[in-house]
Amino acid sequence: MNKMENRLKKIICSTFILATISLSAQDNSDVNKVEASFDLGSGLNFNFNEGAYQFKLGGMIQPYISFDKTEDIDADYFMNAKRSYFNISGKAVEEKVSFFLQTDFSLSDPLLDAWVSFHPTAEFNITFGQKQTIANNREMQVMETLLQSPDRSLLSTSLSNSGREFGLYLEYTLRFNDMVLVPQIAATSGDGRNSFGSDSRDVDLGGLKYAGRLDFYPLGEFSEGNDDLITDLMHEESVKLVLGGAASFNDGSSNTVGEGHGDFLLYNLNGAQQLPDYRQLYGDVLVKYKGFSLLGEYAVATATNLEGTYIDVSGTNLIDPTEISEFLALGSALNVQLGYVTKSGYAADFSYSSTTSEFDANVNSQLRDMNAIRLGLSKYFKGNDLKLQTAVSSITDNSALEAVNTLRGELLLQLIF
Repeated sequence: MNKMENRLKKIICSTFILATISLSAQDNSDVNKVEASFDLGSGLNFNFNEGAYQFKLGGMIQPYISFDKTEDIDADYFMNAKRSYFNISGKAVEEKVSFFLQTDFSLSDPLLDAWVSFHPTAEFNITFGQKQTIANNREMQVMETLLQSPDRSLLSTSLSNSGREFGLYLEYTLRFNDMVLVPQIAATSGDGRNSFGSDSRDVDLGGLKYAGRLDFYPLGEFSEGNDDLITDLMHEESVKLVLGGAASFNDGSSNTVGEGHGDFLLYNLNGAQQLPDYRQLYGDVLVKYKGFSLLGEYAVATATNLEGTYIDVSGTNLIDPTEISEFLALGSALNVQLGYVTKSGYAADFSYSSTTSEFDANVNSQLRDMNAIRLGLSKYFKGNDLKLQTAVSSITDNSALEAVNTLRGELLLQLIF
């Protein structure tokens, strides 16, 4: 049976390739011809009806090696593909519709992004589906392929998971000469990525999550292709910056950072589910100039709707006000990243991150008192499409009676195809 399946796959692939070659070789006078092209980083692109319909196949792989060494504990080593992406995207120009589908085959549940977008005007976008939410900090708005270092900051990893949510997203761009204002709003499931669970019995819990974000470009937008990443790969000729803020309200969260469901349950006096509301507030700034970049981020996470909440279904163990921090990541976080990249593609970056628990007295808080210092070096061989990154981090957990330090080393190669 496996041999039959393998043969069938080979036949399908061969047919697809031959059909593509045949179609792309048709006479130029045929207005309905298909044009196919491939370039490293740009994927396999198809244009139908003289570009009226566009279709793209792409992907990315990140071979990765790392080690963690914590005091008095043997080092842990990791060697694998950190991320293995495959994506499909397309656009119908006249219909003003686009779509994007992306999976990560390094995960057991690979679906990352799946959305359809309608563009009534060049300034207005309406998107429905699963995508990176607007509710988080700026680094979490950046796709994993565009990160400045092999991994995200302590702020991002402490207050987010994948940063993806299923729901409805609205975005509008306002231009006033050189100044640009981009307001965004979203209503999502509030249960993170793949929130509908594995079957009909694994349903969402709580209500919806409501979010808003506002970005302001006082000196004009970044150069084309330079707005979606932290590093100043395009070497802005004049100082460019964006000031941003985001806020979200998750109506009933059952996950530490509001990106999942069923990880914990709380109840009212009658034994019915009563989940706490989870709120996050972010402020960030990103500055770029001639290869230099500076990112600053600050976050605060709080909870409400705790009155009359019990830990047990029998309604005998009323939750203590500080105990909610054992279920939700509550407190504040800071992240500062400074980087420089040369025109030949050599880059260095430094970052400092810290997290502070809302209740110092509770040593079991999900958000711990920690800080991290990271030094990174990168080489961009073909823009961001082919790059080599390495980083060394010192991560200190100050929550215990004695601070515990972990040294982390990372090496990552990225190839986008």
